[in-house]
Amino acid sequence: MAQNHSMDIVSEIDLQEADNAVNQAIKEIHQRYDLKDSNTTIELNKKDKNIIINTRDDYSRKASIDILQSKFIKRGISIKALKMDEPEAAANGRLRQKLNLLNGISKDDAKIITKMIKESKLKVNAQIQDEQIRVQGSKID
Repeated sequence: MAQNHSMDIVSEIDLQEADNAVNQAIKEIHQRYDLKDSNTTIELNKKDKNIIINTRDDYSRKASIDILQSKFIKRGISIKALKMDEPEAAANGRLRQKLNLLNGISKDDAKIITKMIKESKLKVNAQIQDEQIRVQGSKID
């Protein structure tokens, strides 16, 4: 039996589930009557971990984001993992919206979490390791 027990606190997104959600959102956008002629495109960039929505107007942009968020929820991905940038103008009077996928725990959030663990007076040690927190204790309970 091990002397110390440990667990890691992480925040990760399954990119395959995000890809499935994007594909389902694209399918629904092309089937919806009010969005059929909007020529809306949604692209998932797995390398940069962001989603780019390109559409003709603000209504289509908002509707596309709403559809995408509902698909994320159905796929079990929290919409808190989406950080939206400001919409920007694209070519031919279109709009572009960039959504960043948050992956990992930021240093500030990690400090807050470790502080909360220490204030709870549990007999455990919390260490920040890159984008995760390792909690170790001698007893499981």
